[in-house]
Parts: sequence; C-alpha cells; structure tokens
Amino acid sequence: MIERTLLITLLASFLIAVLSSPFFIPFLRRLKFGQSIREEGPQSHQKKSGTPTMGGIIIIVALTLSTLIMSYKFYGLKTETYLLLLVTVGFGVLGFLDDFIKVVKKRNLGLTSKQKLLGQLIIAAIFYIVLVQTGFSTDLHVPGTKISFDIGWFYPVLVVFMLIGGSNAVNLTDGLDGLLSGTAAIAFGAFAVLATNVQAYSTALFAVAVVGAVLGFLVFNAHPAKVFMGDTGSLALGGAISAIAIITKMELVLVIIGGVFVIETLSVMLQVASFKTRGKRIFKMSPIHHHFELSGWSEWRVVVTFWIVGLLFAALGIYLEVWM
Repeated sequence: MIERTLLITLLASFLIAVLSSPFFIPFLRRLKFGQSIREEGPQSHQKKSGTPTMGGIIIIVALTLSTLIMSYKFYGLKTETYLLLLVTVGFGVLGFLDDFIKVVKKRNLGLTSKQKLLGQLIIAAIFYIVLVQTGFSTDLHVPGTKISFDIGWFYPVLVVFMLIGGSNAVNLTDGLDGLLSGTAAIAFGAFAVLATNVQAYSTALFAVAVVGAVLGFLVFNAHPAKVFMGDTGSLALGGAISAIAIITKMELVLVIIGGVFVIETLSVMLQVASFKTRGKRIFKMSPIHHHFELSGWSEWRVVVTFWIVGLLFAALGIYLEVWM
C-alpha cells in the first residue's frame, strides 16, 4: 500500500510540473524575468542570458499541491508535513525575493547576505520551536553504527546550521543546465527510501513529491535549458532536504547523501581561503563544476558525471543506514 501511495504521489507531482511548465515559462518570458549571467562566470554561459528564471515556483507549487492532497487522502496532515512545507515555501519565498531583485531591480547580487541570513534564521527558529514542542529528541546518530548520543543545548545550533548551510550548499550547485535538478532528484529519492525504511511515511511522501517535481522540471531544465529554477528553487530544495534529514534523525547522513553539495561548498571555501592566504587559486573557477567546464569538459559531461557521483553517495548513505 505504501509503495502504491508513494508512486501515485511521484506521478502526480511530476505531471503537475510537466503540464504547468509550458504555460508558466512563456509567462515568465513575457514578464521579462530573464536570467542575468555573472560577468565573472564562464564566457560560454553568456548566451544563456535572458533565459527565464524563477522556475523554482513550478517545483514548489507541484510538490506542495501533491504533498497536501496525497497526505490528506492517505495519512492526514501531520506536524511533520507542515514543518517540511514551512521550510520549503519559506526558503522559496526568500529565493523569490532574491531573484526578483536581481531580475526586476537589475541588482545582480539580489538580497544582501545579511537580509538573506536574517530570513533564514527566522524560518529555522520557527521550525525548531515547533519541532521541540513535539518532544523531539536531541540525540545524534552516527551513520553505519548503533551509536547515538545526546548533544543537548547544541542541537538547536545544529538545526539552524543545517538549514542555513544546506540551503546555501544546494544553491551553489545550481550552476549548469540540469545539474541541481538531477542531483536533487537522486538525493531526495534516497531520503524517501530511508524515511520509508523507518516508517516515517509522511516524510517519505513529501520526499517523493519533491522527486516528482524536480524530474518534471528537469524536462525543461536539461541542456539546453528553457528555464532556470533560480534561488527560488535552489534555496527551497536546500532547506527541504535539510529538514527531512532533521525530522528523520539522519542529520549526519545528509553529509553523505548530499555529498555533491558538500563538495561544491568545500571547493568555494578552499578557493577563497587559498586566494586570501596565498594569493593563488586552487581551481580555475569555483564552484568546482565550473573548473571542469574550463578544463575542456562539455556542460553535459559535467552534469552527467555529477549525477553519477550523486548516485554513488546516495547508495552509500542507504547502505550505511539500511544494511550496516
């Protein structure tokens, strides 16, 4: 029964995204919500300037509708569902404001870092306050073992760090056609498997709704992309996957399943640290997917390679949690 419910949710979310995109993309184009390409980015990306952005709205609408409808029909709307949607939609709104300022106000940096951080902190705080009211454990589990320990007062710090860090890490990964859509589908799919394994069915349903939404979006986001998700989608997806990891008590597993996002973030941190301390760059450009582009790889080759790496990380995460 659960497998059938998850499959129906996946298909419903996929169809909503696929069927709404042909109407929504021209609407974005008419509003002139086109992507502004950074001048310091790869020169080959300049031809993408003007491609409709804010397509993350398609993802958010698809996953929200399918989650609410299917949850209400099969499991009832539980606190976990509301919390997951709070983070996803909340971070999506922040991303939308960021995109809107970039596109409409013609400010390429969008929201300031302080404004974005403040918004993320408020959403993370609300998430934790509601979560703790349910008697949520502050234990931390070590993947692949039976070891867990209570980190007490540090747990809310970890929650805030995960939500903010996760959203920003996923945001950094959104730099090539289909890169984030594909890696996100794989990562959320892995968490759907793990949530089902621990009988967290409401969370599993949400996870497959996200998979369906991003796969539907990928139909139009694959190279050459007809639409970009923008910060609207990437911040929402980053917050969502972090929230899933927290609710399922798989906080450290996120580092494994989200290995591609971690690598992308580390590449930026190492690049900045190296340039500031030694005056030299480690990579030709960061995040690291641009390094491979500038090394002569085609965009499609980079994307597929990262999908494969993401699949390996997802398989490792599932193996450690299910079979170890």
